[in-house]
Amino acid sequence: MARISPLFLVVLSLGFFFATYNLLTMTIHNRATGTLVVDESDHRLLSDPIIEMPENVRKPKNAKLPFHIALTATDAPYSKWQCRIMYYWYKKKKDLPGSEMGGFTRILHSGSPDNLMEEIPTFVVDPLPAGLDRGYIVLNRPWAFVQWLEKATIEEEYILMAEPDHIFIKPLPNLAHGDYPAAYPFFYIKPVQNEKIIRKFYPEEHGPVTNVDPIGNSPVIIKRELLEKIAPTWMNVSLRMKDDPETDKVFGWVLEMYAYAVASALHGVQHILQKDFMLQPPWDLETAKKFIIHYTYGCDYNLKGELTYGKIGEWRFDKRSYLRGPPPRNLSLPPPGVPESVVTLVKMVNEATANLPRWDTQ
Repeated sequence: MARISPLFLVVLSLGFFFATYNLLTMTIHNRATGTLVVDESDHRLLSDPIIEMPENVRKPKNAKLPFHIALTATDAPYSKWQCRIMYYWYKKKKDLPGSEMGGFTRILHSGSPDNLMEEIPTFVVDPLPAGLDRGYIVLNRPWAFVQWLEKATIEEEYILMAEPDHIFIKPLPNLAHGDYPAAYPFFYIKPVQNEKIIRKFYPEEHGPVTNVDPIGNSPVIIKRELLEKIAPTWMNVSLRMKDDPETDKVFGWVLEMYAYAVASALHGVQHILQKDFMLQPPWDLETAKKFIIHYTYGCDYNLKGELTYGKIGEWRFDKRSYLRGPPPRNLSLPPPGVPESVVTLVKMVNEATANLPRWDTQ
C-alpha cells in the first residue's frame, strides 16, 4: 500500500478545517463567562458567582484517575538532556503518596529513533514537511500530538501535556475535573488585550473573547477524548496564525500557545486555571504548594544574591547556555540570598545528573 505523505495529511486537514469552519460556528454553543477557581488546600473546585459547577464533575474521594504524561521533543542535544532530567524526576515521584501519574511518553517528532529510545519510553512521529514550520520548530508540537493520539495505544483516560524543561517537585494528582481540564494561567497570554487578532480565528458568533483562556497547551491535564477533538484544530489554527504576518509578529514565540487556547474555545472547552500547577524561577520565589518547576527563564544573580535579569550574572543558570550539550555535573549552588526556588532547581538538576549514566556522552 502506498504511503500517504505527511504534507498531504496536513493539506487535507487544513482543507477539512476550512470546510467545516462554518459548521463549527453553528454547532459550538457559546459558553458562560466566568472563572473557575480552586481551593489550594485540597484542590476542590469552587465556583464564582457567575459559574455554578455541576456536582457530577467532582471527583469521588479516594478515587484515582491516572493520567499519561506526554511531552514532545526533538533529537537535538538541547532537548535530550532536558528530557533525561525530566524523566528522572518523573520516576522519583510517580509512585509516591498523592500521585496519580500514570505512564510516560516522549513524542519524538524528528521522524527517526535516537539513542534515548531504551532509556525513555518514546513514540516516533513525523515532523512537519520541510519548510512548513518556517523556523518555528514549536509548530511541530500540535502535529506530533495529532499523530500520537491517532496511532498510539494510550491506557489512561487523561493526559498531561508536559515539556522537557519541566521538573516534578512533588507527586502530581489529577487536577482536572471531568470535562474541565486543568491548566496553568500564563501572565503573558492575554486574549482580551489582543482581541483584534483573536477575532481572526475566533469570530464573534462563537461568543465573548473571554472564552479564550489565558493558557498554553502545557501544562494541561485533559481527557484524552477532548484532546483528540482539539488537537487537529490546534494544529490548523497554529498554521493559520503563522501564515498571518500580523499575528506572527505580535504573538511571536508564544503563537502556538495562543493557538491551543483558541482551539479549545472553538470546541467549547473551558479550563480550570491552576496557579499552583507550576512555578517559574526566578520570578516565583518558593516551591511550596507547587508541583512543577518550569525553568524557561535564565537565572542571573550577583554574589550578593541580587537578581540581575537581562544582564549576565556573576552566578547564573540558563538552559540556553547548553544548546550543544548537557550542563556539567555538580553545578555550583547559588550565592546566599538567592530565592529558594532557584536553589531547589539547581539541586534537583545536580541530583539527576549525578545519577544518570553516561551523562557527559549523551
